[in-house]
Order: sequence, then structure tokens, then C-alpha cells
Amino acid sequence: MNALELRDLRKTFGDFTLGPLNLTLPSGCIMGLIGENGAGKSTTMRLILDIISPDQGEVFILGQDGRSHIRDLKEDMGVMLDEVGLPGYLTPGQVGRIMASAFRNWDSEVYEGYLRRFGLPENKRFKEFSRGMKMKLGIAVALSHHAKLLLLDEATSGLDPVVRDEVVELIMEFTRQEDHSALISSHIVSDLEKCCDYIAFLQKGKLLLCEEKDRLKERYGVLRCSRERLLELDGTVVLGKRESPYGVEAIVDRAKVPAGLELGPVDIGQLFIVMAKGEM
Repeated sequence: MNALELRDLRKTFGDFTLGPLNLTLPSGCIMGLIGENGAGKSTTMRLILDIISPDQGEVFILGQDGRSHIRDLKEDMGVMLDEVGLPGYLTPGQVGRIMASAFRNWDSEVYEGYLRRFGLPENKRFKEFSRGMKMKLGIAVALSHHAKLLLLDEATSGLDPVVRDEVVELIMEFTRQEDHSALISSHIVSDLEKCCDYIAFLQKGKLLLCEEKDRLKERYGVLRCSRERLLELDGTVVLGKRESPYGVEAIVDRAKVPAGLELGPVDIGQLFIVMAKGEM
């Protein structure tokens, strides 16, 4: 069973159109939804959650129609959008008591364990928390009712590198269970590259690709050579390039590169920049 399926999903706001989106997140996997600010990542999350209605298309969550069964499905979904929507006057202790009445499977022991792990004071008001503390509390809530699908929108944005690394590790821990999956949106590509099995690129509302991360790394490589040597190659080999006084660094299709040329590994960040510039 797939954790998530989007079929021909589309939404238009004024002169911005998202979609059509077609992507599949297999159960037990992590997918990174990558895009610049305004690419449509948050809109995609809200469509999945039925916060806004699509103009066309379907959403299937854990094998069920997302729109028809969203109320029941929310029990199996851990959600944190780009802002942790908790009232500022609440303390983490009060949040836990409220959530215990909101979720049938709320686990107070698990929640309190996350509070201790994150060093979050139970009696300090949410409005007094730093952004990092707020995000940690949001993740603690998302992970404390035995969800099977985790949806995180810009969960690492604005956090320092240490806290971002903690969040990434938590996501990886979550998906070690075979029936646990996660969709994470971010414009910080390096965070997603550490943990994701699949990568989906959004650019101005269009899904440029959705592919296994390892296949992307197998297909593309980095060639470092002189400008003259690069010009000798067929034009379809090179996806994008960057020139300097010392030579050229080009992202290339490995299958089309002549034998004998040494290629380095490509990182997802480099690939995304090339795609965002429209060079592919």
C-alpha cells in the first residue's frame, strides 16, 4: 500500500496554478518536496489535508480517498505546517492535556519523553519559546499519537544547524518502522538529502520530477574540465554549467558522457539549482 498518492491534482489562485501533480509516496519511505519560496509546497500540503479544495484531481492517503475520509485519516497523520498553530498562552503541559482529548491514540508517555528529550519546560508559555523550541513542540505533538504518515512543511526553516540535524534524525527514526512514511517540504535541500528516499522538485507550481534519490545520483554526475573540452561534447550531455577562470564545472547525463572522462558525484542541491534556473 502506498502512503500517499496525488493524481492530477490542480489548484489555481489568481495567476498562480499548482499542478497537475502526480506523485506517489510508497509506504515506509521519506519524500522530500523541494522548491523555492512560492513554488507551491505549502499549498500542496493544504490540499492533502483538505484545508483547501482542489480544482481537480484526487488525493489518496494510506489507501483511502483523502477527501471522503479525512476526519478519520487525521488520527493516522502527524502534521506540522510552516507555523506551529498553538495558542501563545498555552504551556506544553496544557497542550498535552488538550491533545489527549483530541486524539484517540494520544500517548502521554511518548509526549512527555519528547519534552524531556528536547529540553522543553512544561510550564513555560508557548509565546515565550524561541522558534526552535516552537518547532520542537510541534514535532513532539505530531509524533505522540502513533501516526503512520508524517507531513512536515518547512520544519527546518529558520532553525540553527544543530536543531535542524535533530529534526532530521527524528524523521529518520520515525520511518524505521515499515508502515511509517513522511512527506517533508523544504527549500533547504541539504537537510532533505540526508534523509529522503524520494525527491520531488516543484518550480512555480509545476512538478519538474519525482524520482528516487539514488537514481538521480546514478543518472547525473559532475564533470570538471576546460571550456574547450566541454564544447567538444554533444549538447544533450550537459544539463547546466558554471564557468570560472580555472575551468568549467558541469552537471552531465552519465549515460551520454564518452568513456574515459572522470565524473564526480552530484548532490541534490546542485541539481535543484540547475532545474530552478530552467537549464535542464
